[in-house]
Amino acid sequence: MNNIFLKIFGVITSIGMVVVLIQGVLVTQTGSGDACGAEWPLCLGQVFPESPTIQTLIEYTHRVVSGLLGLMVITMAIWSWRKLSHIHETRFFAIIAILFIVFQGLLGAAAVVWGQSDAVMALHFGFSLISLTSVVLLTALAFENDMPDVVVQPTISKGMGYYIYFVLFYVYFVVYTGAYVKHTESSAACTGWPLCNGQLIPPLRDGIAVQFGHRVAAAILFFVILFMFIQLQRRYKDQKLIYYSGLISFIFVIVQVISGAIVVFTGFSLASSMFHAIFVSLLFTSVSYATLLAYRSKLKSK
Repeated sequence: MNNIFLKIFGVITSIGMVVVLIQGVLVTQTGSGDACGAEWPLCLGQVFPESPTIQTLIEYTHRVVSGLLGLMVITMAIWSWRKLSHIHETRFFAIIAILFIVFQGLLGAAAVVWGQSDAVMALHFGFSLISLTSVVLLTALAFENDMPDVVVQPTISKGMGYYIYFVLFYVYFVVYTGAYVKHTESSAACTGWPLCNGQLIPPLRDGIAVQFGHRVAAAILFFVILFMFIQLQRRYKDQKLIYYSGLISFIFVIVQVISGAIVVFTGFSLASSMFHAIFVSLLFTSVSYATLLAYRSKLKSK
């Protein structure tokens, strides 16, 4: 098999980026963002903090792992650029991977040193998600390199392609609202599920509006992806890659809905919140791959 070491490195880097995402959720959930003081890259004025608290260890470990993965992402991007330059999308994903891993690091550093609004900090998770997705897609390109063009270039209608684009942007919007809930500490604003404080439509004020808005957006997302999967099953089941991308996306959105309910019923426990973050990351990644296939179909039809 060609580029076997690139494939292995891509898989390892992708897993590492998931770990970074989980660590970010851990930092937010435990309130550890300020545990190294208002300084970066040092922690409490030291390269290796002495007698650190648990929160300091959480923040410090997140910084170290994020830095290591940043180097791995840059390596993956350059390696892919050199080995897979004949594949149309390689350079785009390589550039996106580097840009967003840098943006992610700078935003995190700026938040520590100067502080940021909740709206801006909610972007931090989104930047991490885009960086993860670009690495996963570069890895996918390495595996696709061994496949015939007829497999990796499906033929779908223009309308279906545009709908998949819409799904991608809507998933990102829902992810952002979820991150905004966390950073505004609105998680507990709605008790119970699926009702909010026992009401179908609660008074939309302060944290309740933030939490309820995310719930509504997430509920709509389920039906948006359900419709996409139904269309792919009815019309494109013979085109395996895009069909299975839709199927996997549908499975992930089901798990996402269930995990969201579990987060509420467990009192927003750390484990359930991390589980929720993992599956929203996998959902965005699977929809992103479907979007790549839809883009290729559009190119093919020209």
